Amino acid sequence: MRWVVLILAAAGVAAAGWVVWDRVRGPTATPIADFSAPFVFGRFAVPPDNAMTQEAFTLGRHLFYDPILSGNNEVSCATCHVQELAFTDGLAKSPTLSGGELDFSSMSLANLLWGQERFFWDGRATSLEEQALMPIQHPEEMGQDIDALMEELRVSGSYRKMFRQAYGSVTPENTAKALATFMRLLISSNSKYDQYLRGEVRLTAQEEHGRKLFMAHPDTKVSLRGGNCIDCHSQFLTSGFRDALDGFSNNGLDSDETMPDGLMAVTGNPAHKGFFKVPTLRNIAVTAPYMHDGRFDTLEDVMDHYNDGIVVSDTLSPLILEADNAPEAGQGTVGLRMTPDEIQAIIAFLDTLTDEAFLTNPQFSNPIEGGS
Repeated sequence: MRWVVLILAAAGVAAAGWVVWDRVRGPTATPIADFSAPFVFGRFAVPPDNAMTQEAFTLGRHLFYDPILSGNNEVSCATCHVQELAFTDGLAKSPTLSGGELDFSSMSLANLLWGQERFFWDGRATSLEEQALMPIQHPEEMGQDIDALMEELRVSGSYRKMFRQAYGSVTPENTAKALATFMRLLISSNSKYDQYLRGEVRLTAQEEHGRKLFMAHPDTKVSLRGGNCIDCHSQFLTSGFRDALDGFSNNGLDSDETMPDGLMAVTGNPAHKGFFKVPTLRNIAVTAPYMHDGRFDTLEDVMDHYNDGIVVSDTLSPLILEADNAPEAGQGTVGLRMTPDEIQAIIAFLDTLTDEAFLTNPQFSNPIEGGS
């Protein structure tokens, strides 16, 4: 497999790590061929007990697309994480096995290798390996008994072989490691914006205007107008800022009386009420509807929220509270107060984040039905 990640690395996996894992896994474990990380994304960390190998990726890819992971053998990870939708599902909230809805929408899986210390909208998992098994065992998501799943995998000759080549044995831990490896390597880095960063294309005047607004926090003292996006979404749009509580924020969706617990349900800290994970904006144009509960159908709706729909609460992000392009017109309300042209410019810039190569990459497709 050749990994088409077009900006070469400033970060990588130490060769010594591969040597250690070759001894544990045996001579068949091989590093991902030609893997290199886009330098603009910064450094990344891989758990020392789960080095990225071709065999682990192959196993994880098969598991991801196989409904054997569900109790009824009808639901796979890909049911709620569809490649052409940047591994979301296009629904406000994902469906439950009993016909209802889950609490949250399906999150994109792009670029999980970077800047991730908590997973899910509410941060209830602290590693990608931990996250991988949670939906499988959740009674309303995939409804699978983990011991029963191990038995099903062990009686499959093809899975026994793939597990042996990747990790040695069929276990819940190795299942989680394989799924995590596949997800870590879902790298999106060839959008128009990436090509712009590499000096290969130019943005249109509207896209460039939107980029500048995206990157700016408004400051009326120096007549600087901005969309305030950069305060929570990192410049290269892989995740939320690590110093913003590791990418969690209250972005003004609900009042103190109506907001869900969010991160507070995990940490027990009232200061985290209403905090949800800051999602990647890569491929944002294809991942509607938006927010943790899918309440906004379009990017225009999202921008309208930030422009004049912010709900003030005790835990509202101060970065949002202070962002205002026309405070003299606010009359005590909170919002960006951008012009319609400015809003459309930011949306035009967001459209440059769509990576068609990622959405159609055959390396990430279903290997069970028509894949390879």
